[in-house]
Amino acid sequence: MSEGVEWGLHCCLVLAWLDDVAPLPVGRLAEVFDLPPEYLKKQLQPLAKAGILESVAGARGGYRLGRGPEAISLMDVVTAIEGGTDPFQCTEIRQRGSGQLAAPGEFAHPCGISRAMRKAELAWRRELAGQTLADLIAETPVTSERRVRTFLERTV
Repeated sequence: MSEGVEWGLHCCLVLAWLDDVAPLPVGRLAEVFDLPPEYLKKQLQPLAKAGILESVAGARGGYRLGRGPEAISLMDVVTAIEGGTDPFQCTEIRQRGSGQLAAPGEFAHPCGISRAMRKAELAWRRELAGQTLADLIAETPVTSERRVRTFLERTV
């Protein structure tokens, strides 16, 4: 999983905390975490395309949440940034080399490795789909929001 997922989730948290002052320009969001603005922008664009963020054009533009924190799952963010491809890609190497000597039908079903990986992936997806941005906000110390607000006020 790319660092873009972490960046995107943290930016979503900041935008949820600062909903009263959003939209925030990508440069301001980048300052909060000392990230390169152009690279951060590339991570936020797919979130906007997926409706997780809303991109506002103009001098007072930037990003804000596209829907409420309770309606944004962690899986939504992962899928928007990483795409919908499966993390494990079975290439059926068991059919190569010695596998070429296998009896017909021996490879009719996915191997145990592939089944185990799919099972783990489904559990991972379910867990991320079951947690929302609102859940993260509820678990985050209130000092985090205050620190971000203070930082942005001082760096205007």
